[in-house]
Amino acid sequence: MTDTLIQVDLNQAATDNENVHNRWHPDIPMACWVKPGDDFILETYDWTGGAIKNDDDASDVRDVDLSTVHYLSGPVGVKGAEPGDLLVVDLLDIGAKAESQWGFNGFFSKQNGGGFLTDYFPSAQKSIWDFEGMFTRSR
Repeated sequence: MTDTLIQVDLNQAATDNENVHNRWHPDIPMACWVKPGDDFILETYDWTGGAIKNDDDASDVRDVDLSTVHYLSGPVGVKGAEPGDLLVVDLLDIGAKAESQWGFNGFFSKQNGGGFLTDYFPSAQKSIWDFEGMFTRSR
């Protein structure tokens, strides 16, 4: 069975998980190490760290703190790799956690900086995508 090297609890704040960060920086220590050719699982939060909720209220998109987003799991070190090495990573599977079978997209509002479509969509909006009929694959 493939090992899960980084786990997340969606009921826990992303900032409380020591294996999650939101900035690339050389001083962030490796969360785990793998050998070349290893298969492994990394769980992660969505890019907002769970700030966007599965509901019809777009105030969370309007009010999201953009200075603390882009949550990442890791870093993952590769044994034997040296600075400057080119690494090839094959993504074998991507999916939602069983307890969180949904996703979202949205428009920021002028109030929090907007985006390139702010002239057409000045208010925050979001769409929720509930995943139905998802399958799970065992390895």
